[in-house]
Amino acid sequence: MFPRVTFRRLLLIYAPFLLFMASCQRESQVDRATREEILLVGNSNEPKGLDPHIVSGVLEANILRTLFEGLIASDPQSDTGNPPGAALEVTPDATATVWTAKLRPGGKWSDGMPVTAHDFAFSYERILRPELGAKYAEMLYFLKGADDFNQGKTTDFSTVGVEVVDDDTLRLTLRGPTPYFREVIKHYTWTAVPRHVVLKHGTIGQRGNPWTRPENIVGNGPFKLKSWRRNDHIEVERNPFYWNAANVTLNGVRFLPVTNLYTEGRMFRDRQLHVTYAAAPEVVDLMKKQSPAELRQEPYVGSVFYRCNTTRKPLDDVRVRQALSFAVDRVMLCDHVFRGFKPAHAMTPPMGNYAPPRIAGLDKEKARRLFAEAGFPGGKNFPRLKVLISSRETAATLAQALQAMWRETLGIEVEIENKEWNAFLVATQELDYDIAYGGWIGDYLDPLSFLEMWTPGNGNNLTGWNSPALADLLKKSFAETDAARRFDLLLQAEKILLEDAPIIPIAWYARNYLVHPSVEGWHPLLLADNPYQYIRLVPGR
Repeated sequence: MFPRVTFRRLLLIYAPFLLFMASCQRESQVDRATREEILLVGNSNEPKGLDPHIVSGVLEANILRTLFEGLIASDPQSDTGNPPGAALEVTPDATATVWTAKLRPGGKWSDGMPVTAHDFAFSYERILRPELGAKYAEMLYFLKGADDFNQGKTTDFSTVGVEVVDDDTLRLTLRGPTPYFREVIKHYTWTAVPRHVVLKHGTIGQRGNPWTRPENIVGNGPFKLKSWRRNDHIEVERNPFYWNAANVTLNGVRFLPVTNLYTEGRMFRDRQLHVTYAAAPEVVDLMKKQSPAELRQEPYVGSVFYRCNTTRKPLDDVRVRQALSFAVDRVMLCDHVFRGFKPAHAMTPPMGNYAPPRIAGLDKEKARRLFAEAGFPGGKNFPRLKVLISSRETAATLAQALQAMWRETLGIEVEIENKEWNAFLVATQELDYDIAYGGWIGDYLDPLSFLEMWTPGNGNNLTGWNSPALADLLKKSFAETDAARRFDLLLQAEKILLEDAPIIPIAWYARNYLVHPSVEGWHPLLLADNPYQYIRLVPGR
């Protein structure tokens, strides 16, 4: 006879098998999101906001690309492509000084209201209003008279080169010939904000206007804000009023503020992310061995550097700043701290026909001599400075390496001060630091994007340093029509920057990150400005 088997006994026997089967059938977060057509993106940190006239970071730009669209859109495959966006065409006159934008008829905001040339003119006045205090207002200095208006030299906005011809036509007069202007206006500072919504919740120049709160925000991009849970996620969903909504494949994008690169790498491997913000060096090495098809290593137009607070002693002495720079072994840092980055001998990465000057580099004897000339032979009597970094692993590793280099070459000790991202930003903006980690990604593909930020009063300078000679050379370049002569002026300006050394160039970026096989249409771009409306998710990959 067979022994009697109860239901309880059967459950005990088969429970492990049933649990195993259930675990095999359970969808990963990526599988579920792929099925629902929701792209899961690691985005480094919590954004400081969603107002395109206030924020100034890459992680904010990633989100803003979904919510707003400028006159010109980003091309999904080409760095130099300029597909129409809110405008059907943006055309120059014979000198590339006066540009006329013909807006798309029937373009709408996400609340159904029309997008007009008045919205763009209002937006350009808003970002240039001195009381708004926009850190990126200088991006609009291409406009004739924009600098004087932004600096309060005039309160008459009609002196700025912005003219509304009619509801669908905008005319922009620039400070000089700018044949690459279409590249410039892809930047989010040139997008329009909804005049009717901004004025509903405050005034044009009111900082802190609540129009971008989740319950208020309106955009003209392919997506609209669905939810924002602080330190958890920002999710956008398809905008039915977008002009090309019928061809937007994704139902939404969810941005996750994963601050730790190793956590982000683990989340990707556990199938909780489609795309990571970056990949730590160790993760790069691991993925090369185990999943090379999911690793992306691509050129990226950006620089890693350190700012020196030139308002503090002894960093007000150019010899001290130069010595700190000459004591840095950039080749070693790129070999051991970064993966794929290139040693930087200038601020500006090579691009097109522009070859940056070769000034920054390792020269230990020169570093020691300059230090001695500044009154600190062998590091004697040098104060204990602090190196400010944000809470990221690579930044800490880099700072520790510099700490050792400066100890070995100059005989000094520096402390590392680590702050979370928002506190780090506040400290640098208030010049509350000695030496601070910096990174800069080009706003457009031209050397000026890396040089104009060091002009007096620029919201991204943050060093206390300025050079009238550099500013004068850049001003001359604005009027130069010959490309070779213009690059020569920029080269002279960059030499001044490097010789005065308010910054210490370290490396030129490469982009290391991870992409799940289900993501289709994600192409390598030098500015990493991938437009999400062209992305597809393919199940089963």
